[in-house]
Amino acid sequence: MKNIVSGFLLIMTITLITACNQQPKELPYLGNMAMVDGQEVHHTVGTIHHYNQDSILMTNADFKDVIYVADFFFTSCPSICPRVTKEMHKIYEAVKDNPMVRLVSFTIDPVRDTPERLKLYADNLGVDHNKWYFLTGDKEGTFELADTYFVTAYEDEEVPGGFDHSGKIILVDKTGHIRSYSEGTEPQSTPKIIEDIKILSDSYK
Repeated sequence: MKNIVSGFLLIMTITLITACNQQPKELPYLGNMAMVDGQEVHHTVGTIHHYNQDSILMTNADFKDVIYVADFFFTSCPSICPRVTKEMHKIYEAVKDNPMVRLVSFTIDPVRDTPERLKLYADNLGVDHNKWYFLTGDKEGTFELADTYFVTAYEDEEVPGGFDHSGKIILVDKTGHIRSYSEGTEPQSTPKIIEDIKILSDSYK
C-alpha cells in the first residue's frame, strides 16, 4: 500500500511539473510605470502620425487590432541599417502568414526618404506593402517617438550618414505596450524575438 501511495504521489508530482511547464509564457511589460489620472499604467509608445510608402496616413489607431515589430532606420544609412533590415526581413519571413502581425520601419531622414523612395525600397525588398510599412513624418516628432520605443535617434554631422541611432527591434502589443526587443545588429537575438512574437500573438487567440 505504501508503495502504491508513493507511486501515486510521484505521478502527481510529475503531472503538476509538466502542467506548469506547459503553461503559456507571458511576456513582461517593458518600461517604467506612469501615473495617469491617479493610477499606475504601463509605458506606451508615443503618437504615430506618419505616411507609409503608399502615401497613406497612418496613426496609432491603425495598429489597435494587430501586434507589430518596429525599427528606426534611413534608406541611405551606411552603417547599421542594412544589418538591421536583414534581421527585420528574417522576422518578416517568419510571420508573413500570421494576419495579426505587422512590421513597421520609421525613417529618421524624412527629407530624403519620401513615400516614393520608401516605396522603391520596399519593392526592392520584395515585401507586401500591407504587411511591412515604411513610415515617414516630421523629423523632430520621429526623434521624440523613437525615445518612447527606447531607441536612440538624432542628427549628428560627425557620424556616417549624418544620423546617430541604435538598432533595436521592438515588439509592441495591441495597446501600444512594449513587450520584447532584440538587437538588430546581433543576429543571434532574432530567433528569441520571433518566438516572443508567437507567444504574444497566441495570447490573443
